[in-house]
Amino acid sequence: MEVAARELLPALVAAAPGVRFTAFLSREGAAGEPWGELMPAVTVPVSARNRPMWVAGEQALLPPLAARQRVTLVHSLASTAPLWGPFRRVVTVHDLIYARFPEAHAGIRDLGMRVLVPLAVRRAHRVIAISERTRGDLVELLGADRGRIDVVPQGVAPLPARRPSQATPQEVLARLGLGDRQVLLSLSAKRPHKNLGMLIAALAAIPPPRRPVLILPGYPTWHEPELRERARSLGVQEDVRFLGWVSAAELEELWSVSDAFVFPSLYEGFGLPLLEAMARGVPVASSDASSLPEVAGDAALLFDPRDERALVAAIERLLAGGPEVERLRRAGHERVAAFTWRRTAELTLASYARALGLAEIPASWTRSPWPVASV
Repeated sequence: MEVAARELLPALVAAAPGVRFTAFLSREGAAGEPWGELMPAVTVPVSARNRPMWVAGEQALLPPLAARQRVTLVHSLASTAPLWGPFRRVVTVHDLIYARFPEAHAGIRDLGMRVLVPLAVRRAHRVIAISERTRGDLVELLGADRGRIDVVPQGVAPLPARRPSQATPQEVLARLGLGDRQVLLSLSAKRPHKNLGMLIAALAAIPPPRRPVLILPGYPTWHEPELRERARSLGVQEDVRFLGWVSAAELEELWSVSDAFVFPSLYEGFGLPLLEAMARGVPVASSDASSLPEVAGDAALLFDPRDERALVAAIERLLAGGPEVERLRRAGHERVAAFTWRRTAELTLASYARALGLAEIPASWTRSPWPVASV
């Protein structure tokens, strides 16, 4: 969600120079981002690290702050939204993982999602879903009106330019002690529905002479000790690297040494890492669950995420290279071209227009200043 917000806001400003946008930020967001260079910013005096405080700020503090800014529309980007205020409301719902896989969000966060997401959907004038699957879940699980839901896929950012100081692939391999072994990369939060335990089991099923090194970046979670124990019990603890949080530059280095990308998730609202891999020419094997087939198209090997043998076969096909992998690389580049943040911004603006009761995006939004929307 953070990646989506960072990419969407500049795209909206570029697509609609006639709209006045205002960013409402937590203390951390206000301190850590140069939003003032992009749009006016208002600090909501809450900490994003304190979930109850954040929710209270969204419900009690944001509406009067937005009213003071005289905004016409508030777009909430993270599945929950203020339930009142003298403005039209749009909410982006990324997924309903809390309903499909309640173990993914424990304690007060799970309770909060179960209360706040349905309320936000009911109170919003328009709902943005990031995939057809998420729209279907909103209708099936929350009883939402399909006619009020706009599907707005995410985009892929242009690849960053390589800096002279950036390590070469050979230097990255040496630093990680990988030698000449093939590298399998998987990017996801370490939570049960991401199915990383199955991925580790599939890795163990590959004979040692051709077994790759599996790299799992990402911040630690309560589920990570279980994954580490699974790797140890299967005898592949030396073949799985838990790197923790990595910077954007370090992630680019990992992409540069990856022979394949695998995404075994049981549920995704969208699946942006698939497109990020394709943009970098890394061949992809993806679960065929939830929204992932609609994102992957024919540019990835799809497998049943509950079938270990199917997962093993997909990994080995990618690592074998050859014409099939080259086809996937070409198809991936073509697939990525259809997912741009500019297109995401245009579809988002169309949703704003519908929320305001307009049949189409006004020409004035793209030409002359007019204070119509707030993000």
